[in-house]
Amino acid sequence: MEKQTNGSLKAGCLNFTEVTAIAIALISPTMTGALIIPLMYSNAGNASWLAYLFGTVMLLFVALNLNQFARRSTSTGSMYAYTVMGLGATAGGMSAWCLVWAYLFDGIGGITGATIFANALLGMIGLQVPNLLLFAVLCAIVWFLAYEDIRVSSILMLVFETVSVSLTLVLAMAVLHRHNFALDTAQITLKGASFSGVALGVNIALFSMVGFESASAFGEEAKDPLVTIPRALIVSLLLTGLFFVIISYTEVIGFVGYHTPLARAEAPLNILANLMNMPYLKIPLSAGAAVSSFSAALSCLNAGARILYPMGRHGILHSALGAAHATNETPHVAVTILGALLFLIPAAMLWLPGTRVLDIFNCAGTLCAFGFLGAYALISVSAPAYLARMGIVRGRDFWIAVASLGLLLFPAVGSVYPVPSWPVNTYPYIFSAYLALGMVWIVVLHRGTPGLAGDVRRRVYMDHGHDVPAADTPPAQRRGGIER
Repeated sequence: MEKQTNGSLKAGCLNFTEVTAIAIALISPTMTGALIIPLMYSNAGNASWLAYLFGTVMLLFVALNLNQFARRSTSTGSMYAYTVMGLGATAGGMSAWCLVWAYLFDGIGGITGATIFANALLGMIGLQVPNLLLFAVLCAIVWFLAYEDIRVSSILMLVFETVSVSLTLVLAMAVLHRHNFALDTAQITLKGASFSGVALGVNIALFSMVGFESASAFGEEAKDPLVTIPRALIVSLLLTGLFFVIISYTEVIGFVGYHTPLARAEAPLNILANLMNMPYLKIPLSAGAAVSSFSAALSCLNAGARILYPMGRHGILHSALGAAHATNETPHVAVTILGALLFLIPAAMLWLPGTRVLDIFNCAGTLCAFGFLGAYALISVSAPAYLARMGIVRGRDFWIAVASLGLLLFPAVGSVYPVPSWPVNTYPYIFSAYLALGMVWIVVLHRGTPGLAGDVRRRVYMDHGHDVPAADTPPAQRRGGIER
C-alpha cells in the first residue's frame, strides 16, 4: 500500500497562543453562558458550579493521560494516532470513529447556536432570515476559512473569543458587585441539589468543556509541538473550567428573585444586562455569542478534518481524504466532506415537524458528548499501555488512568440512569448503533486487507518519529533497519 504523497500540511505555522485559541474556540465558552447554563441549572440547580468544577477535574485526568503521548511525540490527528500506539489499529480506528462523530455534532451545535443568535440580532432591527439560509451562509463561510488557511482561521477565532469572553466577564463582575461580592450560601451549601441532578449536570458540563483535546490534532502544524501542545491542552482546560464555574455561579445568583427562573430563561445574559442597568451590552453580548458559536463550528471543522486526514492516508478511509491542498496546505477534501455534513444534517433535522433550531442545538450537544466520552476512555486506557511498551511505565501512571476512567463513568452512567425523557433516552442507542457500524467496517476492512493493522501501526509510529516495534516490522526489513 503506497503512502499518500499528494501534498502535506503547513508545518510549524501555529504558535502556542494560536493552538490554545483553536481549543478554546471549540469549547466556545460564551455559547455556554448564553445557551447551556440554563439547561445546567434545570438539572443541577444550586450545584451547577460544582458540576463544572467536577467536569474540569475529570477532564484534567484525561489531559494527563493525553499528555503522556503529547510530551513524547505528535503528529496530525494525534488522539487517533495515540490510541493506535497504545492499543493497536482497531482501537485507534474506533477512537477516530468516535472523534469524527464528536466533532461533527459539536460543529452542528456551533452552527445552530450561531443561527439562533444571528436571528436574535437581526430581530433587534426588525429582520428575520430563514434558518435554512443562515445554515447555508454560515457553513459556507466556515468551509471557506478552513479550506484556505488554518492560521488565518485560528487568528479570527482568537479575536472573536477574546472579545465575547471579555464582555461576559464584565457583566459577571457587575452582577457580583451588585451583590457586594458576598458568598451565596444557597450555592455554597448546595441547597436543594441531588446526586442524580449533579450527575446529569456533569453530562452537560462535558458538552460545555469538550474540545480542549483538539489541540492534539495539530501536531504537524504547531511550532515546537512537544511543548506547545501539552501546554495548550492544560491551559485551555483550566481557563475555560474557571470561566464556567464563575459564570454559572454568577448567573444563578443574578437570577435570585427574578420572576422568570434561570432554567426557563432563553437569553440569560441579556436579562442580566437589563437587571444590571446595562442594556447597551445586549447587542454586543448577542453578537459575542454568535461569533463564539461560529468559532466553535470552525474549530470543529478544522479538528475533525485532521482526524479524517490520517485515516485517509493510512487506508482506513478512502485515500482522497488523505490529500492536502498543494497551495493552501490544508486537508481540503476532508474539510469539504465534513463541511457538507455540517450543513446537511441540521438542514434535514429542521424539516422534522415541530423541530426548532434550539432543539437541534440541544440534540447535537448531547450526541457529541458520547463521542468524546468514547475517545477519552480509549486514550485513558492507551496511556499506560503505551508507556508499558516503551518500558517506562510507573505505578502512578496506572492510577491516573484508573482515576480518569472512574470519573468518566459518572457522566456515562448519568446519561442512562435515571432514564432521561424522550427523545434523549434514545441517544445512547443511536450512538451505540453508530459504534457498531464502525466496528463492523473496521473488522471487515482488516479481514479484507491482510497486514493493514500492522501497516497502520508502522505508519503511525513513523509519523510520530518513533522506532517501529519489531513485531510490526516486515521480516525483510528487520535485519537492515527501517527506512524512514
